[in-house]
Amino acid sequence: MPEPRDDLVSHLNNALEVQTFPDYGPMGLQVHGRSMIERVVTAVSASRALFQAAADRDAGLVVVHHGLFWDKDSRVIDPMLRERLRLLFDHDINLAAYHLALDGHPTLGNNARIIQALGFRKERGGFANVGDRPVGWFGSVPEPVPAVEFAERVADAVGPLHANYANGPSEIRRIAVCSGGGPRYFPEVAASGCDAFVTGDMFEPAEMWSRELGVHFMAAGHYATEVFGVQALAELLAADFDCNAEFIDLPTNA
Repeated sequence: MPEPRDDLVSHLNNALEVQTFPDYGPMGLQVHGRSMIERVVTAVSASRALFQAAADRDAGLVVVHHGLFWDKDSRVIDPMLRERLRLLFDHDINLAAYHLALDGHPTLGNNARIIQALGFRKERGGFANVGDRPVGWFGSVPEPVPAVEFAERVADAVGPLHANYANGPSEIRRIAVCSGGGPRYFPEVAASGCDAFVTGDMFEPAEMWSRELGVHFMAAGHYATEVFGVQALAELLAADFDCNAEFIDLPTNA
């Protein structure tokens, strides 16, 4: 039975508390399509390939982490954006996007889910604040994990490591996680007493920082660290509404 689009989007907005996360573009519904939804797809980033996959599945709502519109971008609808919008318009598909709120949410967010996947307990306090909301989170374990085993856990739970600067202690007790473009928070993390920092992107200063700060730095890829939140949203919608919700994996090397 179809569900009202506005109910689905309002549920996501409320669950993610989007009004409390200042962001770099419009969060929530970005492109309006059909008003009743039977099928939802979620993915990391808006793209022509994603919108075609949604059309092939007759999905009425696409939910992504990286949407189509950002404050820093031109307002010109160039050929690439035009083709993406054409697919949405032709197939009457809605597009909703959730960026920092989906990184930082304490249960649905990328960083909280990564900490859980690594077998650590998320701590109450976070870092990398946007306004008064943390985007990154700390995790800890009662029994230390050997550093080599921890790196294997990251590779297994998230993805192959793009960088592994193993300059921290031999055992890991406390970690920090900030998905995607989080490396700039490395000094803040080190000052907070962490043994290892897990993030997405590689970062030129990070190896020297790791050596000098004595903290492990692991970059598991921007894409790979940001699948967790959109997977959680598919699970949330499937559980709370009478609709089919599916995560579509369109990986990149980033």
